[in-house]
Amino acid sequence: MRIGRGNSGSSLFLSVLDKALLFFVVGLILLFILYPIVAVMLQSVQIDGEWDFSYYRTLFTDNAGLLLNSLKVSVSVTFLSALFSVMVAITGAFASRKVGRFLQLVLLFTMISPPFVTSIAYISLFGKRGWLTYGLLGISWNPYGFTGIVAMQTLGFISLNALMLMGVIRGMDRTVLLSAQDVGATTNRIIKDMILPLIMPGIAVVLMLTFVRSLADFSTPAIIGGAYNVLATEAYLNVVAYGNITRAAAMNVLLFLPSLVAFVFYRRYFRQADITGTRALAEGELQLERKGVLYRLCGAVTAFFVLALILQYGSILVTAFTKMRFGTMYWTLDNLHDTMPYISGTFVRSIVYSLICGIFGSLLGFLLSYYLVIRKRNWLSAVDFIGTLPYIIPGTFFGLGYIFAFRSPPLQLVGTAAIVILNVVFRQLPFSTKVAQSSMVAIGSDIVQSGSDVGAHPLQVLKDIILPMSRSGFLVSFFNNFSQTMTTVGSIIFLVYPSQKLATLVMFDVLRSGKNRVGAMIAVLLMLIVVGVNLLFMLVTREKKHVSEN
Repeated sequence: MRIGRGNSGSSLFLSVLDKALLFFVVGLILLFILYPIVAVMLQSVQIDGEWDFSYYRTLFTDNAGLLLNSLKVSVSVTFLSALFSVMVAITGAFASRKVGRFLQLVLLFTMISPPFVTSIAYISLFGKRGWLTYGLLGISWNPYGFTGIVAMQTLGFISLNALMLMGVIRGMDRTVLLSAQDVGATTNRIIKDMILPLIMPGIAVVLMLTFVRSLADFSTPAIIGGAYNVLATEAYLNVVAYGNITRAAAMNVLLFLPSLVAFVFYRRYFRQADITGTRALAEGELQLERKGVLYRLCGAVTAFFVLALILQYGSILVTAFTKMRFGTMYWTLDNLHDTMPYISGTFVRSIVYSLICGIFGSLLGFLLSYYLVIRKRNWLSAVDFIGTLPYIIPGTFFGLGYIFAFRSPPLQLVGTAAIVILNVVFRQLPFSTKVAQSSMVAIGSDIVQSGSDVGAHPLQVLKDIILPMSRSGFLVSFFNNFSQTMTTVGSIIFLVYPSQKLATLVMFDVLRSGKNRVGAMIAVLLMLIVVGVNLLFMLVTREKKHVSEN
């Protein structure tokens, strides 16, 4: 520990730097989160610089069918995803240590793939010439439409939801479960009468966030929806196909309204629910007899879910490394060769952007949390409220906001790399902030006070005590920011110029054009890079920690 009493000159410098950092963080959040949100709302009521509410007057009547389709999908996905997530979470939380760790690894792995990658597997397995439908069962059916969207979104959302709920379950008081078993309560009764009521706040958060994510997802319906159109896809097409940005802004505001309701639940239940899912990774095994109809049903659903994931990623691998010739499949590297023209330069660009976002986004989240949790600047709760908004607003809404806010001087960023990086950094800021807050709450106030008692400036306490003790939280934040930047589409699709495309956007384009094998190869390369960089970063930070301790 290097902290100690400094001279008056250094103390003055640190005090000035302290205030500058605080106002710098607050200014960034207001500029790159609140301002773009306001810009979308203003754009939605302006045409050629004049106030015009015509789009809102016809929004519900002209798009009633699209809105109904969106609600059908979102309600179905929300119910199914929440149901399966609860079952997977219960199984993972009370399984043996080996099974629990395996399930956590599976869930974490699925979160590093692009959100629409499941569509590749779905088409390969259940398409008109799908391996299961046509190859095994001899039937040919249309995989596109409502069923495909619901199936792919449900499967894609379960992993994060299950990790969140596992975190809530692991936060339960173990003595409550043990006392219930001591008085003879069966596993069925414990699950039904104790666990489910206790995790209801977490389930409420999962329900609302899943509904919003499904409602705002345009990439899955664009690839697998076929003739079944939803509002999010129509909003996307209004920008890229029709050039009607005012109508697109109005549609995104309409998509934003349910997010406001979700935001109320999010803020209401946050203190009771581990929305980051980091507690799901905690060591220790919760004690519960693994028997009874309900637990076995949860186990069966979990096994089916894991099998579906194995089929999904297995089919992506097979699609990436095979071709068909005269009705016979054969292994080949031709798809890699075919992929190279599409990804030339894009992967390097994606990695650089992701590294910047991973490090800078984590630091920004930790600085905000430091002033809010450790320094207890209560007025920052309003800034934290604003900083949480990107977690629940549609990605296309946030992307359009950056176009409207930063397309003209004095801060003209459209067409630059900076606008993409800043968008992703602040899109992921809520996660970084909540992880940092969880890490700092765990640091005892006496430890922080000990630094102040020896005359250390608060910034010295931050550098020499808070950050080293929050290392694991910083790693979680970096992993999430890097992975999400490598695999994101929604918020940046309007911000990237054709000559500056990222890997996921190229993958989205080739899948929409029907080049599934090229898309599968890009997906495999993306996942390998995300896993490799995260492992490398973990090894480097561990080595540095080992050297510093010695």
